[in-house]
Amino acid sequence: MNPRTAATGAAATTTAAGPVATRPAVATAAVEIDWDEAFCSEGANCFRFGLDDTGRAYIGSTLTPGAYVSDSVEALRALICAVKAGAADHLL
Repeated sequence: MNPRTAATGAAATTTAAGPVATRPAVATAAVEIDWDEAFCSEGANCFRFGLDDTGRAYIGSTLTPGAYVSDSVEALRALICAVKAGAADHLL
């Protein structure tokens, strides 16, 4: 096992710059997410918001249903407020 990822238990991918931890190696239980109707902007860029039965919040893309960002409702609320305030404008 790669010593850079052995301590964290993460899986690794090798790039030109060396190994990079990409995801936890531990299997997680399937989560039942109650998704809202998708929100679509111009060009069919669709996102959806959801909650699981423990109250954890999710933001996902309709293009890759298994990929999402998850955190507490408060943390995702802060993220959305920061984006609305311009914190990510440099990415546009």
